[in-house]
Amino acid sequence: MDEFTWTDVEEIGFQLFEARPTVDPLTIRFTDLHQWVCELKGFVGAKDKSGEKILEAIQMAWLEEFRDAAEA
Repeated sequence: MDEFTWTDVEEIGFQLFEARPTVDPLTIRFTDLHQWVCELKGFVGAKDKSGEKILEAIQMAWLEEFRDAAEA
């Protein structure tokens, strides 16, 4: 996917895992998570259009990628 926004939760989770494969998503503050999402290459969402629910969903998508890699 070339460009994505806040609603592309699975893509963001994948991109965060690719960018930071050793970081446990459960250890990240939402303020840092928000910043890291906004810094992803291809992210075109408005910085002010996220909320706690979206960030939680992103965190869970990232956690799934993180756990899948640990099991491999």
